[in-house]
Amino acid sequence: MNDGVNGVALGVFVFFFLAVTVMGFLASKWRKAENEHSLDEWGLGGRSFGTWVTWFLLGGDLYTAYTFVAVPAAIYAAGAAGFFAVPYTILVYPLIFTFLPRLWSVSHKHGYVTTSDFVRGRFDSRGLSLAVAVTGILATMPYIALQLVGIQAVLDVMGVGGGEDTNWFVKDLPLLIAFGVLAAYTYSSGLRAPALIAFVKDTLIYLVIAVAIIYIPIKLGGFDEIFAAAGDKFASTGKGALVPGGAGQWTYATLAFGSALALFMYPHSITATLSSRSREVIRRNTTILPLYSLMLGLLALLGFMAIAAGVTVKNGQLAIPQLFENMFPAWFAGVAFAAIGIGALVPAAIMSIAAANLFTRNIYKDFIRRDATPAQETKVSKIVSLLVKVGALVFVLTMDKTVAINFQLLGGIWILQTFPALVGGLFTRWFHRWALLAGWAVGMIYGTAAAYGVASPTQKHFGGSAAEIPGIGEIGYIGLTAFVLNVVVTLVMTFVFKALKAPEGVDQTSPEDYTADAGDTGVRTELPTVGAETR
Repeated sequence: MNDGVNGVALGVFVFFFLAVTVMGFLASKWRKAENEHSLDEWGLGGRSFGTWVTWFLLGGDLYTAYTFVAVPAAIYAAGAAGFFAVPYTILVYPLIFTFLPRLWSVSHKHGYVTTSDFVRGRFDSRGLSLAVAVTGILATMPYIALQLVGIQAVLDVMGVGGGEDTNWFVKDLPLLIAFGVLAAYTYSSGLRAPALIAFVKDTLIYLVIAVAIIYIPIKLGGFDEIFAAAGDKFASTGKGALVPGGAGQWTYATLAFGSALALFMYPHSITATLSSRSREVIRRNTTILPLYSLMLGLLALLGFMAIAAGVTVKNGQLAIPQLFENMFPAWFAGVAFAAIGIGALVPAAIMSIAAANLFTRNIYKDFIRRDATPAQETKVSKIVSLLVKVGALVFVLTMDKTVAINFQLLGGIWILQTFPALVGGLFTRWFHRWALLAGWAVGMIYGTAAAYGVASPTQKHFGGSAAEIPGIGEIGYIGLTAFVLNVVVTLVMTFVFKALKAPEGVDQTSPEDYTADAGDTGVRTELPTVGAETR
């Protein structure tokens, strides 16, 4: 790693950072809201975004600074196993094509802002709605923290903040400034800020990857030399593999499949989806979003390039930023660092908004102040979005970066347990609400306990997301095993509760709601409260 501050790269980084900051504040005047004191406007951008805005917003939401840094870092450390992210993003788009348009339609029809809104309306259970909301908030917090880790990795490589012996305030001041700016424009502009900034973020990322995939191999002697260097490294160290071996196939396959099921359970994915102006916008996006998977495959190859370039770092998350500094001219390294930094700001903003919407609609309004006005809801969401970011910042500043990554993996295990209630509920109401709650509880308990028992070289507990699959004996993704248990318990208990004639509540939706489009009338903006007691 170079000594001192890379002044040119820092100057370019600061230029782009200031540019997106200005855009973030000006976004409040973009597609200006008719009623600014509405959660639909602040938290969902007025549900007004078309195909391309939604595409950039979803891309900015799903392909984050963590993706940019961690996917090639995994390949740098472990080789082919890190490629699991590519097949899972390929699997996810046909999957969401089947259910996202239905979710958009019913949410548009009833004014739902969160997945918990839908679960409550569908199953008439505030308890199940609360479970989905709490899971979403818990899973989102470490995800936001990882975006800040991405910014910090870039700042470290540029030499900003001093060395390890520097006073903690001076060392973390650049990150505190970035956090303050993010918090300010998110509070001011809501979802419109990341939607507008996403254009810059994705353009920079595509530019950087296009240049890197051509320029770096030329400097390193071609892909033959790159793969040969990576193969030699893995052969000599015994850590990782250039070509996947049979021992890790179950882990690879279950992690890819489980991650595909979980991705659009995250609140920020749904928030970006519900901001679209029509059902057709969602359908079109599921067909063009795979372009990001192509980008991800090229991005992953940077891990092998870092090996061939002789990049040596103690923290694997620094490998790709360090590769950029070593291989690119200083000015273009600054562009690459800006792509990563802005790639952190966009998803962090969306995630904090999504978590705030969940708290406001499904905890504050359902359990604290049921007569809250739209203006009060919006005010609470703005405040909670700040608190969520503060929590993520504290997480980053007080814990080891490996801890943040492993807790994000735990969040993936948790969020997958909301799949039966959300996706199952979009197609059938056969599942009993108490059975769904029981299945969710079993999945959460098993997943957390199994992850607690996984150790790593740096952690005694929560050291990874793979463990032995009961009854099979293979090592697989804990989240998928917990999900299977969740579904089995839900099915069995549904039969039991139906046999006992347990009350099933009142479904507030109707079949035609699931195919409604923007032109349909009869939109309701508040959830009914009659018959919505916790069952």
